[in-house]
Amino acid sequence: MPEINIVCDYRHSPGKVWRAVTDPDLIPYWTSTGKGARAVGFEPVPGNRFQFVAKPMPGWRGIVDCTVLEVREEELLRYTWVGAEGEEPSYVRYELEPTAQGTRFAYRHTGFTGIGGFAMAKMLGRIRRKMLTAGMPALLSEMDEAGVLLPDAPLRLKDRG
Repeated sequence: MPEINIVCDYRHSPGKVWRAVTDPDLIPYWTSTGKGARAVGFEPVPGNRFQFVAKPMPGWRGIVDCTVLEVREEELLRYTWVGAEGEEPSYVRYELEPTAQGTRFAYRHTGFTGIGGFAMAKMLGRIRRKMLTAGMPALLSEMDEAGVLLPDAPLRLKDRG
């Protein structure tokens, strides 16, 4: 069964990385290297239903429906992923582990089925790798240690137009 596994080491604290992946206002900054999804209604609380909303494109409505399954603050976030109405869910897992240099972040997306799932895993894998190796480091470098985007951060200024 196809799946996506990406592990990145960031020179930032687990708290800062956790904030980057769970603050709905920050998520679009690191996902902008992909399709720039916004997390609408997201809260890191088991049972919470939310959507990733991005620009629609041919063959995709631009919405991913998700439900939070498990949360351990600064350690683990698991949620379902349904990219098309009627589709069986796949599963996304973020694991954060403190290291001597910062945080090891492991991204895993499993549960893809059939030939369509194989193609989806291949496409999403490329996009996620770019988000986590380019978008996330750019965001983390523009946040203070409390996990707040700096007022004069180039990402924030770019966002204003």
